[in-house]
Amino acid sequence: MLRHRYEWFIGLRYLRAKKSQHFIGVITLLSMAGIALGVAALIVVLAVMTGFKEELQRQILGVTSHVVVQGPGGRVTDPEALVALALTIPEVTGAAPYVLKQAMILMGNNASGVMVRGIDPLREAQVSSLQANLTTGALADLPGFGIILGVRLAFSLNVEVGDAVTLVAPVGNVTAMGTLPRLKRFRVVGIFDSGMYEYDNSLAYIDLADAQTFFRYENRQVTGVEIKTRHPDRAMAVRKALEQRIDRHHWARDWEQMNASFFRALQIEKATMFVILFLVVVVAAFNIISSLIMVVMEKGRDIAVLKTLGAGSGGIMAIFIINGGVIGLAGTLSGLGLGLLLAHNLEAVLAWVEATFGIQILSGEVYFIDHLPSVVKESDVVWITAISLLISLAATLYPAWRASRVDPVETLRYE
Repeated sequence: MLRHRYEWFIGLRYLRAKKSQHFIGVITLLSMAGIALGVAALIVVLAVMTGFKEELQRQILGVTSHVVVQGPGGRVTDPEALVALALTIPEVTGAAPYVLKQAMILMGNNASGVMVRGIDPLREAQVSSLQANLTTGALADLPGFGIILGVRLAFSLNVEVGDAVTLVAPVGNVTAMGTLPRLKRFRVVGIFDSGMYEYDNSLAYIDLADAQTFFRYENRQVTGVEIKTRHPDRAMAVRKALEQRIDRHHWARDWEQMNASFFRALQIEKATMFVILFLVVVVAAFNIISSLIMVVMEKGRDIAVLKTLGAGSGGIMAIFIINGGVIGLAGTLSGLGLGLLLAHNLEAVLAWVEATFGIQILSGEVYFIDHLPSVVKESDVVWITAISLLISLAATLYPAWRASRVDPVETLRYE
């Protein structure tokens, strides 16, 4: 249908409106701009959503492990047996026991609730990125009642490395005078920055033996065992393998299960944003239909002449499919270029907007992170481009069909 040269010549010629057809030309440009903006918005938004998910996943896995095994009542009586069992699975690269309890941390008149995590400094590097997240201090300084604080927690308490803080256990000591709170002084030996506000503001690390003593875990008991796999995507397979080997009194959870609701919400939000912005492309496609219908009405005499000279209905349809298709192609490619340009320079654009208008668009207290990550996936770009081109092409079919149905006798009767 598109094999004849005159169809391309005429279809492209109709893109240039005459002086009396400026209105049609404006609608054509608006159609092209609408498709470009829709495609660009889709690329940028999906890149941000993908980057946001990957950044949160990286930050979460920088503090927590891929898989955890816990026992009844949050107590594991033989953690070394679980560690040895986990290391027999080929996909496991490290395993270590841990203690996790809530406490209150005090420094002068400042106080804050905190999650205290007792770790083995020698084995922690095998299961988390805590060592890499340290801005000051070292894990080796933890034994002997040392403590490592999140950067925002340290700021709110106004403490630095070398200062002493007080931990208050949730369960006190029972004495003849009643129940008294159990207190212990810890020396700040390090500060970490995970990049995630929630962790940096409410998490503290102490030595595993100190945690067992402070929280009264008897006989070397721990809260559980944390496990790291070769790749986060293998966590589910490792969890299932562990469930087949541990007894019914223990249970295993992978990082996707522990954060299931959060990542499911991100996935739903990404799908919702895609549908909403997809409608922008659809609206622009309706503009293509409108402009082509007006072109068909304006070019009725030309169509009749072409048919009189021997052009078939297929050739007439091809002319207007080419005309609308070029509009859709130009809009899609323009949007593709604009979207990729913005997606790859989003941090700089965001910084410029914040500096120009004196506002903070992203607050770590609200969005967990204080920057805007952007990751462009090739599959997203391919799908967006293909869908945009298909919609643009589909928008040309009805006007092209109407053009092919023009009766040259009726059109030229009064000419």
